[in-house]
Amino acid sequence: MKVIHLGGQTADSNVEIPTGAVVAVGNFDAVHQGHVDLIWKARALARERKTPLAVLTFEPHPRRIFRPDDPPFRVTPLDLKVERLEKEGVEIVYVLAFDWNVAGLSAEEFIKNVIDKIKPVVLTTGEDFKFGHNRTGNLETLQAAGYEALVVPLKTDPQHGVISATRIRGLIQSGHIDEASNLLGWAWVIRGKVQKGDQRGRELGFPTANVPLNETIHPSYGVYATLVRIDDDAQWRMAATNIGIRPMFEVKTALVEAHILDFSGDIYGKTLEIMPIRKIRDEEKYESLDALIAQIEKDCLEARRILAKDLEPVA
Repeated sequence: MKVIHLGGQTADSNVEIPTGAVVAVGNFDAVHQGHVDLIWKARALARERKTPLAVLTFEPHPRRIFRPDDPPFRVTPLDLKVERLEKEGVEIVYVLAFDWNVAGLSAEEFIKNVIDKIKPVVLTTGEDFKFGHNRTGNLETLQAAGYEALVVPLKTDPQHGVISATRIRGLIQSGHIDEASNLLGWAWVIRGKVQKGDQRGRELGFPTANVPLNETIHPSYGVYATLVRIDDDAQWRMAATNIGIRPMFEVKTALVEAHILDFSGDIYGKTLEIMPIRKIRDEEKYESLDALIAQIEKDCLEARRILAKDLEPVA
């Protein structure tokens, strides 16, 4: 897969921009079933036209520019988004550096400055996609500029209506990870580098691998039964994982702390994938460290019970 950065500090002026693809356009945060439906429609066209399949997406997510004070909300930070797109057969990802200059482009200017550079043979968008300053650009704007473009209807499920990143974010924030994963069509993960912590877990007898959430959306704080994978290891390991601020110790920044069951080893600096399977309980403040240790022991037993059925996660 080729990842082509357009504009911004990550753009490489020495890289030739590939053109002539069928291009699906959108934010694609979550790469959920609705996004996959759009991509598959584009993939069918790409095969028909014998052209590459590409996606045009935006980084950072425009919401981060327009609402900078919002808490973290990304379901799929860029590396995870690109990985999920590749799994759906996308061959080129155009990553447009989104800033106030891009936000200020009229729809016609956006076509001239962005679309004309990648020269797509066909563009596909979701029916809710708009572009350009004040969201004035749409399907008709693209067609008027001479591009073949089509809109793919939003995907719905029988129970709850439209599948959207907003809906998935709400499920994650409320701790309903299994429902979120059902809408995604893949098992949601948190990914990050293991960093050194305050060694509190080790002192309590339950050493943890600590991963910052950064821009990843924060799930409902509490203890989860999770599966974890170290780097590209094929093995998923059971873990009891706290996600939150540890009210016993008044930590200000939320953190993922995975106690990997039946494991010991130095994994500082390695990439960890944490797959929450089910929430066990909310975070609590205990009267003593002994009470906390007793609860952690119960959490580990409960995590084992839950995860005994989930050692083969959804791809």
